[in-house]
Amino acid sequence: MRLSQFYLPLLKETPADAQIASHRLMLRAGMIRQQGAGIYAWLPLGFRVLKKIEQIVREEQDRAGGVEMLMPTIQQAELWRESGRYDAYGKEMLRIKDRGDREMLFGPTNEEMITEIFRAGVRSYKGLPKLLYHIQWKFRDEIRPRFGVMRGREFLMKDAYSFDLDEPAARHSYNRMFAAYLRTFSRMGLTAIPMRADTGPIGGDLSHEFIVLADTGESEVFCDRRLLDLEVPSASTDFSADLQPIVDQFTTYYAATDEMHDADDYESRVDAENQLSARGIEVGHIFFFGEKYSRPMNAAVAGPDGKDIVVQMGSYGIGVSRLLGAIIEANHDDNGCKWPMPVAPFHAGLINLKPGDAEADRACEQLYSALTQADVEVLYDETAGRPGEKFARMDLIGLPLQITVGPRGLADGKVEVKRRSDNTKEEVDLEAAPNWICDAVREGLSHP
Repeated sequence: MRLSQFYLPLLKETPADAQIASHRLMLRAGMIRQQGAGIYAWLPLGFRVLKKIEQIVREEQDRAGGVEMLMPTIQQAELWRESGRYDAYGKEMLRIKDRGDREMLFGPTNEEMITEIFRAGVRSYKGLPKLLYHIQWKFRDEIRPRFGVMRGREFLMKDAYSFDLDEPAARHSYNRMFAAYLRTFSRMGLTAIPMRADTGPIGGDLSHEFIVLADTGESEVFCDRRLLDLEVPSASTDFSADLQPIVDQFTTYYAATDEMHDADDYESRVDAENQLSARGIEVGHIFFFGEKYSRPMNAAVAGPDGKDIVVQMGSYGIGVSRLLGAIIEANHDDNGCKWPMPVAPFHAGLINLKPGDAEADRACEQLYSALTQADVEVLYDETAGRPGEKFARMDLIGLPLQITVGPRGLADGKVEVKRRSDNTKEEVDLEAAPNWICDAVREGLSHP
């Protein structure tokens, strides 16, 4: 993509209400534009990252046995009355009426709707287990939307729901999602720690939040720092096998959010050198809640003896849009973002230091063509402007590789490649540059 054709409205000044790094950088880098309190338009640069995060989430849900579908954003109030949650949910729910005066709502979550869909289509135990998911926009009328996409009112979520015949089978579904979440966040360059958590309004008796450590995290967390060194499940993981050993490996160590923290248990289980108290950002939450929705909504199947059995359910959420903020909080410096290769809006930025110079133009066009044909995503800055402006723009948007082409380097047959992750620079032969860059991109995209 040529920068002259791209839409990249950068801000020189940071809006006063942008309190954390991710909010500041997303606004300044032209990734989002606010349209109302906690409501944002996703501009091209941010949208590219959002779609890459969404695709990683989708691939790992599919790997774990999930089946994708799509539910509407608008739901019938009557469904929520069946579960008993309509009046209990609170003012975060946006309640509306259609022209027929029927009570409806903009869905903050989908437990009721998926339960109705399941009960309408599965009548026998032979149709179990089922693991259904969708990726859909939600709305929660937060009393104080803040921190950009980290706590907005409109947000993109992945919601998965499991249906099983009995508790052991349901816990296996829970374990599948536990392992899938570890892989999902690792592929985005994040270390996410599963922590015992309060189930909140979703309900249930088993719940883990997946927390990314960051100074700007919304809650205090306590854990054993050895969790940071554990390896996530590999791509060869058999999700139909017993995954309890994986769950046990990560849950043996102490890890809890503030509301679940037990100071005495923490002190007795974790030696002083491994105690870690930090701030954390929630990027995923999984629940096993048994019959909380299936029983009041009569989601039952005929068992082997013909008698009805109320199914066991679980719910598994990932904040897709929220993840952009979390990734930036974990990967940035004073100059801008530092995108991990798998979620970067472009793999590389190509900077022509002297547009109009025949040699510089020729070298850039050859590089741009070769990389594009090799499926390397390149943002080519062929615009007029001072070198300092070009470098500052590339640092701000944080593409993993920055390729600088100018007359001085070309006189020696060289181009400069900068890795944004650590800001190291290397001189590379012009002829070897396409293969060098392709190898660097492949390395950055590789995952376990």
